[in-house]
Amino acid sequence: MNILIMGPAGAGKGTMSDLILKEYNIAHISTGDMLRENVRNSTALGLEAQSYMNQGKLVPDDLINAMVEDRIQQPDCANGYLLDGFPRTLVQAEVFDKIAEKIGKEVDAVIDLQVKFEILEERITGRRICPKCGAIYHIHNHPSKVEGVCDVCESELQQRKDDTVEQLKVRMEAYESSTKPVIDYYDQKGLVTHIDAAQKPEKVFEDIKKALEKNA
Repeated sequence: MNILIMGPAGAGKGTMSDLILKEYNIAHISTGDMLRENVRNSTALGLEAQSYMNQGKLVPDDLINAMVEDRIQQPDCANGYLLDGFPRTLVQAEVFDKIAEKIGKEVDAVIDLQVKFEILEERITGRRICPKCGAIYHIHNHPSKVEGVCDVCESELQQRKDDTVEQLKVRMEAYESSTKPVIDYYDQKGLVTHIDAAQKPEKVFEDIKKALEKNA
């Protein structure tokens, strides 16, 4: 099964992606990870991307599309893929659909995680991260045993600089202007299931499974 998962920052894409991967045994494709891997391995696409990044420029869509095309043809995508963070724009979506159709890897389902701004605000501003081991906590939903101290390595927890209301507003504006049209595009194709991601994680995943079974 080939799946796109979409939703704003704090909607729970990471948590739901982990559960989907375990349930369906498909490959997780994060465009950020994919880009970093190509740069780290000095692939032809990675070297080209690095040249743009060194100049402080965004990596062009055609280069990202080429990386995605290569990635979804790898052996671990034989059972399908879960694309996270792509396509971000309508142009990317239209080009990706042509690529996917050409190689027989068309999108089967799109999961749209929806959460009101007030809930996203609480989730984002309450998040705390361990700079040493990467463990993630939340001051309300998943606090550390000792306030401000990591349970795993006892390092002092930190709040990321972009985990603020101001930055969330900026990210939401970008999401509404760029990614919302992508969801509308796939909605017209009858591929989108809108999920209430403000529910408890187990209920959100239950709704996702029902949606994927419907599109299987």
